[in-house]
Amino acid sequence: MTTPFIKQYLMTAGPTPLPPAVSQVMAEPVLYHRAPAFIEVYARCLERLKKVFQTRNDVLAFAASGSGAMESAVANLTRPGEPALVASCGKFGERWLELCEAYGADATHLDAGWGSKVEPADLDRVLGESGHFEVVFTTLSETSTGVVNDVRALTDVAHAHGALIVVDAVSGLGAVPIPQDEWGVDVVVAGSQKALMCPPGLAFASASEEALRRAVDRAGPRPFYFDWQRTAAGQRKDPPDSPFTPAVTLFMALDVALRSIEEEGLAEVHARHALLGTAARAAVGALELELLGPEDEGANVVTAIKVPDAVDGARIPKMMRDRFGITIAGGQGQLKGRIVRIAHCGYFGAFDVISTIAALEMTLRELGADVELGTGVAAAQRVFGEADVPAAAPA
Repeated sequence: MTTPFIKQYLMTAGPTPLPPAVSQVMAEPVLYHRAPAFIEVYARCLERLKKVFQTRNDVLAFAASGSGAMESAVANLTRPGEPALVASCGKFGERWLELCEAYGADATHLDAGWGSKVEPADLDRVLGESGHFEVVFTTLSETSTGVVNDVRALTDVAHAHGALIVVDAVSGLGAVPIPQDEWGVDVVVAGSQKALMCPPGLAFASASEEALRRAVDRAGPRPFYFDWQRTAAGQRKDPPDSPFTPAVTLFMALDVALRSIEEEGLAEVHARHALLGTAARAAVGALELELLGPEDEGANVVTAIKVPDAVDGARIPKMMRDRFGITIAGGQGQLKGRIVRIAHCGYFGAFDVISTIAALEMTLRELGADVELGTGVAAAQRVFGEADVPAAAPA
């Protein structure tokens, strides 16, 4: 039997959907990375990235996933046997701990628990009790739970104790505010495949001058490919250069995506994400389902929904994908089968959320949940209908 064509919706937090113009530019002939045509693209991307990070720092670029950017931070800022503090609230926060241990740092783990925020008071307590941490690693948007931490407050606490703070903004950058220079965040790392609307494969680390000095003064074995000093020296040349072959096609895509963000306006991008998150949460509430984590109007990257007790949570993502062509994410680790996650970071608009909620309603009903069809959809529609900002995805 022939499977009928089903239009596909990618509603995960990475990879995320690509604007058509981003996909199209990657089909153009590949440029030589030393040719003037590519150097112009490369230089433009490096400058446009600063606007998204809201920084005057060099945004160091690597051919890697977001985890590569995280590893670059640990490789440049930690030393074997020296203490580091990891403040986590989910799977990707715990990745900081794994990286610190891999590089031999003496890591202490402040675990806020999956679905909770890292509380500034708890960070203050741990730093006050020890008094010897020079680097704190934490997360802006915890993709595994939908939680968005108060990075501004965490930064203030870390600095009050004389520590640098390093923030994983892989899923959050471009979706929720993190003005690096205004908040004084020492290092922000990110990747291309989420709110930046590009395929996976580019990793970014924006490091303050103080963080770069610590990387230079680092004792012991030095990183090679992820060496911040080497990459910064190349990017500061006129014209900028990369110490290794850059991911040429991905930079061509990034150039188009960053132009789209620039044309929409970063404040407007953040407002669109806030509207999408508000609509998704309204739909969840109307369906009398529970969100994972605290109520938070700033949690606009991923909406994590607790699965009703009577429903086999592992079946929801598969049924939505196979029956309706909508790919959402299930729970990870200790939350596997207990939650589903709907992302709205990047190239998303109102009808992506409405379609996903409609499919979720039908799926839950078929799996035995007592939901009234159209209830969540109507709640999301009301949010979009009453909004005074556009809810369309960028062109």
